[in-house]
Amino acid sequence: MTELDRPGLWRRRSLAAAAALGAAAVLGLAGCAGGEAAPQSTFVLIDGSQATTADLKGKVTLVNFWATTCVSCVKEMPQIVATWHKYQGQGFDTVAVAMEYDPPNWVLNFAQSRQLPFKVALDNTGEVARQWGDVKLTPTTYLVDKQGRIVKRYVGEPDFAALHQLIEKLLAQT
Repeated sequence: MTELDRPGLWRRRSLAAAAALGAAAVLGLAGCAGGEAAPQSTFVLIDGSQATTADLKGKVTLVNFWATTCVSCVKEMPQIVATWHKYQGQGFDTVAVAMEYDPPNWVLNFAQSRQLPFKVALDNTGEVARQWGDVKLTPTTYLVDKQGRIVKRYVGEPDFAALHQLIEKLLAQT
């Protein structure tokens, strides 16, 4: 009898591995890209204009995948707005990408009623989410440096104090 033949052992080990991966993802540790280039993407903004990842170069950028029906997304949005206000004059930008299942009129209403000051994109086809690592869970947030490299990925709400420290470090780099 091998270890995997023992009743329940394989399942317990699989559950333990899944729990560890889940904890790492929530802490923002899973999938940290460590300098991987941000994918070439075109963001269709709610005002009908477009922005691309190439447009983001030269700025530190937060790319946030979210949905109006996501409780954590709605909860963290005021902090994302505050982060944008704190750093936008220093070469920082934000793109909030609404997931493909989010009705465009809900996204527009949310952005207008909450006066979101940054770029808000509609990912109607899911293509942008696929390009950024097949994002399925919201919120998922990427921090991209001035060179267009992904520095950090957060699945779930980030620790905003630590995020601000990282943003400041990246803004100080030339």
